[in-house]
Amino acid sequence: MQKETVIIVGAGPSGLAMAACLNHHSIPYVLLEREDCVASLWKKSTYDRLHLHLDKRFCELPHMPFPDSYPRFISKDQFISYLDDYLSRFKISPLYRRAVESAEFDEATGKWTVKARNLGSDEVEEFNGRFLVVASGETCNPFTPEIEGLDAFPGDVLHSTQFRNGKAFEKQKVLVVGSGNSGMEIALDLANHGAQTSLVVRSPVHVLSKDMIHWGLILLKYISVNMVDALMVMLGKLVYGDLTKFGIARPEEGPFFMKAAYGKYPVIDVGTLKMIKSGEIQVLPGISSISGNEVVFENGKTHPFDTIVFCTGFKRSTNVWLKGDDYLLNDDGIPKPSVPNHWKGRNGLYCAGLSRRGLYGAAGDAENIADDVNSLQ
Repeated sequence: MQKETVIIVGAGPSGLAMAACLNHHSIPYVLLEREDCVASLWKKSTYDRLHLHLDKRFCELPHMPFPDSYPRFISKDQFISYLDDYLSRFKISPLYRRAVESAEFDEATGKWTVKARNLGSDEVEEFNGRFLVVASGETCNPFTPEIEGLDAFPGDVLHSTQFRNGKAFEKQKVLVVGSGNSGMEIALDLANHGAQTSLVVRSPVHVLSKDMIHWGLILLKYISVNMVDALMVMLGKLVYGDLTKFGIARPEEGPFFMKAAYGKYPVIDVGTLKMIKSGEIQVLPGISSISGNEVVFENGKTHPFDTIVFCTGFKRSTNVWLKGDDYLLNDDGIPKPSVPNHWKGRNGLYCAGLSRRGLYGAAGDAENIADDVNSLQ
């Protein structure tokens, strides 16, 4: 049995930020991580060409800026190097391969009891702390939707977390399912490597450039979301034109409103739209079913494919192991309270990096939580 003031679940960027902020206040903690490394999603489950889509100023973790030598938009490898340096600088020592099975608040002791299975020894270990921080991430468990006939599809079926680059798919007919940032960029990478690429776009989506997002984030500090959204939509139309003829509709609600309200990020174009307009990437509607290697779409048309890549996001498993919380997190592991009150629950329960505000939001959450814990000691 181990006793600490704070128990942190998850050693991704949010968990590391949390640990550093607690270190800053000299608050003891234990950091539990189910994988064998920090930031496992970044190190094991991201495609090669990935870059941070926001200016590095919006992606720094607390108490340690990015090196001056880093470019404005940081590559995956640079970000991983930064996280490893962060780990060393703040002397963070996670307990790896600890899969949390339950976390419950004990009214009698006023503490949280967390039980985690040691995946090395298969023993269940118990940790006790006055505070519990859920930092297990928005991108926790890969999600693939159930589609009639998918189990019998003869080709390869991948989730985006299994995709590295398009080299192995040259001349193949590849269907990318999902039109978020990962889906758009993976489709681009496939097309660049000579795959016959199709992209499923089911829902309306905002498409903006990196510079538009950058200036939008700055303007949000000074003017209302509605005004910023109106400007972004106008710029999007000027730069990209009418996309409906290519199978892409714009939502009625603005991009920054949708991000705040639903966690739906605008697509940041890195070259995919040019290939869509040239016909090198084909846009298709939602999937109805699959028969053999033929995919049936909602418009009634069918197309054959060799490979399907699902860029369909993630689900969170917090509701499986977190017991007795009916205030902070919903069944999908997302905070119920609205920003800026989303990070604090009851009985010393907190969450970091779950507000769908990216690395910037995770950093702010960690600082708020550490300050709050410090005031309650």
